[in-house]
Amino acid sequence: MTAAIIQALLSHWRSHWLQLATLLIGIALATGLWSAVQAINAEARASYARANAQLALGQFDELRDPSGGIPLARYADLRRAGWQVAAVLEGPYRIHGRTLRVLGVDMVAYPALPAITEAEAETDPADILTAPGRLLASAELATLLQTQDDLPQVLITTELPPDVILTDIGVAETLLEAPGQISRLVVLPNQPRSVPPLSEIAPELERVSPASQVDTAQLTDSFHLNLTAFGMLSFAVGLFIVNGTVGLAFAQRRGMIRTLRALGVSMRRLVWLILAELTLLALIGGIIGLILGFFLAGALLPDVAATLRGLYGAPVTGQLTLQPAWALAGLGMALGGTLIASAQALWRLSRMPLLAGPGVQAWRGSGQGQRLAAYCGLALLVFGGLAYTTVGGLLGGFALLAGLLTGAALLLPISLSVALNLCARRAHGPVAQWVWADMRAQLPGLSLALMALLLALAANIGVGTMVSSFRLTFVGWLDQRLTSELYLTAESDQQGREITQWLEPQVTATLPIRNVELAHETGPLFLYGVVDDPTYRQYWPLIARTDDSWDRVMSGDAVLINEQLARRADLWPGDVLRLGPNHQLPVAGVYSDYGNPTGQAIVSMAQLDQIAPGQEARRFGIRLDPNRATELAQTLRERFDLAPQAVVQQAAMKAQSRAIFEKTFVVTSALNVLTLGVAGFAILTSLLTLWTQRLPQIAPVWALGLDRAQLARLELSRSAILAAMTACLALPLGLILAWVLLAVINVEAFGWRLPMYVFPWDWLVLFLLTLVAALAAAALPALRLLRLPPADLLRVFANER
Repeated sequence: MTAAIIQALLSHWRSHWLQLATLLIGIALATGLWSAVQAINAEARASYARANAQLALGQFDELRDPSGGIPLARYADLRRAGWQVAAVLEGPYRIHGRTLRVLGVDMVAYPALPAITEAEAETDPADILTAPGRLLASAELATLLQTQDDLPQVLITTELPPDVILTDIGVAETLLEAPGQISRLVVLPNQPRSVPPLSEIAPELERVSPASQVDTAQLTDSFHLNLTAFGMLSFAVGLFIVNGTVGLAFAQRRGMIRTLRALGVSMRRLVWLILAELTLLALIGGIIGLILGFFLAGALLPDVAATLRGLYGAPVTGQLTLQPAWALAGLGMALGGTLIASAQALWRLSRMPLLAGPGVQAWRGSGQGQRLAAYCGLALLVFGGLAYTTVGGLLGGFALLAGLLTGAALLLPISLSVALNLCARRAHGPVAQWVWADMRAQLPGLSLALMALLLALAANIGVGTMVSSFRLTFVGWLDQRLTSELYLTAESDQQGREITQWLEPQVTATLPIRNVELAHETGPLFLYGVVDDPTYRQYWPLIARTDDSWDRVMSGDAVLINEQLARRADLWPGDVLRLGPNHQLPVAGVYSDYGNPTGQAIVSMAQLDQIAPGQEARRFGIRLDPNRATELAQTLRERFDLAPQAVVQQAAMKAQSRAIFEKTFVVTSALNVLTLGVAGFAILTSLLTLWTQRLPQIAPVWALGLDRAQLARLELSRSAILAAMTACLALPLGLILAWVLLAVINVEAFGWRLPMYVFPWDWLVLFLLTLVAALAAAALPALRLLRLPPADLLRVFANER
């Protein structure tokens, strides 16, 4: 009996193979877009965890000096007092235009690292500890380092992140030109009980527990959460295809189910067998989606890795590996999403009377469901607003987005119905009145596809407005921040002084760029010192300030902070910023600092020397006549034997910054395009699957005198009109979405707020693309109608409907 029921159920798919293909494609697209995002996130987080394990990060307490580095003498005092600590010196190292991270550790005291263990198995440990020492690096990085003749021998290891050089602390002092300096001290386990307290030996040092240390994973959480949100949106749009296709299949099998019930098959058995059928289809579509998602993630991961390295210094390799966790999660999402999308159809099936009439119209029911959906939509809008006001933060912002988008989608059918009713009242002539009435009649069958289109268009408008606003603001901000015509990096502090003296009579100004990293309760804080020059007063982008902000900063009485620090610590002009145990300054202004995830502050150069004396001066901004920039850059390279990348012109830095900016949004842009494509496919599948149900509505009109060519043109018009109405409703929704992204999500995720600009030309292009997609989706049904034999239309009047 069960085998016969299964055969009867499967016969539907054999005669409706297009529906089967549509269902599998819908599941595959939804799963593929979601799995691609999860694969990227999983690979990035695996890279963070691998890097932390390889470098023993976040495992031990650390000692740090809030004012900067730790003197070697203080390290000796702690060791003599019995403290078991290991010294670490780290910093950036540039080679051939690439910034690497040098990590120098006390090889004897530092906890055993996998890379060191691997190296000691292949070479004499004494070679690593004695001059000239050894550098440990990945194979790809070793090839780059071996081009430098003045570097120690490089040992290749598989146990280091791609941009890290591991070496003994003595070698690191030479590479970083920081003799006698220590960045931090690692507190080893099993400390002696009799050691004196830290406050007696080194009161200026602070002990930081692993839980308080800000790691890469914490810094990038917002970035990955944004990716997950866009992946979920794409997944939801794909499920609209599944919901519509399953609902139509259930409606078309209504007569079959009635016959099976009349033959004695229980409803319980039918529901379980259909549930098993859906599970099998979900797994097949999910596997196809996983394959699609794997290749899509592989194509997008290099750009994501470049963005994470550029913004956060995150050690992401850019190579994708298949991980069971996200693969199983993808299958679970495919199965769960399919069952959720089919839940309403299954519930209605389980309560279908034995003698219920067949057909799609009977299955759709009345407008009561439309009103119920509208009430649910209003409730979700209210829920989103309440969630944001009560919960707040990034989760509250995403709850607001979810309520806004879902509520608007549920309100779409009744909104379109009202609009069509208004148009019908103003229609003149029987044909026009029939067209508007026919669109209202077909709206229930197309509502899910139009919801998907609404979400896709709103996402494109919202994200497009955000990215374009960011681009416009970013370009203007670059013009304010990158004002020097040349940017120079000397090889040493001594060479920096020589270059400054040589440049003095030839340029308008030489602006030193000096900074130190400090510890702050919100995370790393980079403190910069500036000299008193009109460049800063004229161009620096202050968004909040006091009347005499620059005068107070240059006199050493105040500090400027970036927007990220201002929002995280809730510090604004008039508040006080603590820069160390003995240094605190009032905030005189807040400046925009786009693309920077960390806190930053600016003081006068004299104040920087008091807070962190001895900071090297190797980087400079050079102001001069722009027409002389190219000539002077080449002269500097030749006279001081500088590498080409050591002297960079303003235009090159701006071009590089813009390239990094474009890579930052490559994933969201790709998901936008794919989501819009999925929505267009949803319209196509809805029109194709509803094609056979159109004949009873079309045949009477054809019999009254409208030829097939006229009917085909009306089919195209119907699709274009519904798409145009949906696009008009998507525009305000997209603008609200853009405001939420800029004013809520962006602030909570990254710490800065962007002004919102509007781009009507982009809306017009998107509107035209929507019409093209709608006409393309309706082209095949219209072509079928145009070629439909008159006998098929006449047969409608002979069949029992």
